[in-house]
Amino acid sequence: MVFGALSGLIAVAMAAYASHGLAPDKAALATTGASLQAWHALALLGAGLLAERRRGKLVHAAAGCFAAGTIAFCGGVYLRALTDTSLGLVTPLGGTVLLVGWGILAAAAALAPQK
Repeated sequence: MVFGALSGLIAVAMAAYASHGLAPDKAALATTGASLQAWHALALLGAGLLAERRRGKLVHAAAGCFAAGTIAFCGGVYLRALTDTSLGLVTPLGGTVLLVGWGILAAAAALAPQK
């Protein structure tokens, strides 16, 4: 939950900086990263709430994927937008980890015990 909240904060800050402090081509790249980070900040908060209700390992695995994927993907996008430095395969691997997180979260919801 803490990482989700801080991730949301960083996403808003980066979107603001992109709008006011970057050239248009760099701003578009940073805004893409900020948008995906904001969505995954919400996903982390939702996974945290779901984990409190269900305590399943799958929910925690999904949250771990969201956190790691956000760092790798959004971090790579931000680095590229700010410094023109590429992390190579780290960025697309981070995006893949985000996708895996959504799949795991879907499995966690589908396999949840019925009350």
